[in-house]
Amino acid sequence: MLRLTALCALTLLSACKPPASDDYVSRAQITEERRTPSTPVASPDTDGAAWARSEQSGRLLYGKPGEMPLFSLACEGEELVYRRYVAADEDAKAMLALIGNGHVERLFIDAHEEGDAWLWRGSVRADDPRLEVLTGPRSVEATIPGAGSMILNASRQPAEFITRCAGTMPALPDPEASPE
Repeated sequence: MLRLTALCALTLLSACKPPASDDYVSRAQITEERRTPSTPVASPDTDGAAWARSEQSGRLLYGKPGEMPLFSLACEGEELVYRRYVAADEDAKAMLALIGNGHVERLFIDAHEEGDAWLWRGSVRADDPRLEVLTGPRSVEATIPGAGSMILNASRQPAEFITRCAGTMPALPDPEASPE
């Protein structure tokens, strides 16, 4: 009889407190709704686009003259930094696919806050063999999911820039420097 009384008491005590999942929604704070990716961007028209050295030292810009650049390369120490100038979702991560010059390469590229906008930015060592995709004499297709696909028109400038950044060629003389 004592066992039956103890078992009844335990059953009544367990009935006083419902299982943890019964009132889960009322106890949890629901923060924000899950965000979906932005609408994909159309691929830019690159007819007439060209590579040009930036007035800021250490950058090579790609785009149409007089317009905002579409893409750039920068040498920062031993790193080659590549940027795609199109809006990105906050903290987004992707792969930059580069196809051309007999290569198919994929490089990490992430959204970084620059000023009041999020833009695509990635970097690799300047001597990374995957950069050979940009050093050949033909055009290259560059694609970021959701940020469109663009053609990087053929030029020798990226090859020269990457080679100098990797430190295998002497730096170009600074036109602003006074001769000694």
